[in-house]
Amino acid sequence: MEMHQVRYFLAVAQLLNFTRAAEDCNVTQPSLTRAIKQLEAELGGDLFRRERPAAQLTELGQRMHPLLKQCYEAAAGARSLASSFRSGEVGALRIALTHAIDLSLLIPHLNQIRRQFNRLEFRFLRGSSREVAEYLKKGEAELGIAAEIDEAWERLDVWPLFTEGFELVVGKDHRLAGQDTVEFDDLRSEQLLSRAYCEHSKRISASLREHGVDIDHSHEISSERDLIELVEADIGIAMVPHTSPLPDGVKRTTVAGLDTRRTVNLYGVAGRQRTAVANAVMRMLRGADWREIAG
Repeated sequence: MEMHQVRYFLAVAQLLNFTRAAEDCNVTQPSLTRAIKQLEAELGGDLFRRERPAAQLTELGQRMHPLLKQCYEAAAGARSLASSFRSGEVGALRIALTHAIDLSLLIPHLNQIRRQFNRLEFRFLRGSSREVAEYLKKGEAELGIAAEIDEAWERLDVWPLFTEGFELVVGKDHRLAGQDTVEFDDLRSEQLLSRAYCEHSKRISASLREHGVDIDHSHEISSERDLIELVEADIGIAMVPHTSPLPDGVKRTTVAGLDTRRTVNLYGVAGRQRTAVANAVMRMLRGADWREIAG
């Protein structure tokens, strides 16, 4: 089935006249008639009763009309979208982030890239570091952002963006809220909240355990939002990256002697063609000055 055959069928169905339909489609009547006969042969029956003064849809034609109309409109929409992508009028960005990366890091850059395209479509995928690697492998994402991907795939390109430390966060009314620095001894009687979704959670837990802090009875949290709400409610305290945005009800402080840092990386797939949007975002992120937000 060819799209021009469908277009001729729809024209005749609308005008109920082969001659006028041929004029409307800017083809000769024999060409239009021949294309519809080929379509009828493919579908196994007549689509029109050739009567005078007007052609009439057969029962098969009536049943096929909505399906062929939908098919033609979908194809036309696909052509229009493809043309928009080629001309740069429409852009798409598919990017995967681990749960431990806050989207606010990207907002200034996304706002900047939006001004370069008339229409921009975002698709954000979330997952563990392993899932981010899978999104990249399968082509579901063009770019990935993670603190660490435990994947030895040779086609995985890595560009470090910035390195940051972890800080202790407590509720504004917590006894440690007014201190710029706390000691490990200050943590031994506290209820800790563990960021199970963070790639560095095991490393932080191991460091705290080495200094005698009980992390075996910590609450395991699976989302950043839940963790911040629990800290704000003074149900526990937690270690979070410096770039994590915090509400007014939560205060930061430093744990003296805790040297745990993470490097946030941009990931891509070597040798795979990227969209214009992905290339622009990649250049923007790699060229950004991250020192202000990363401390």
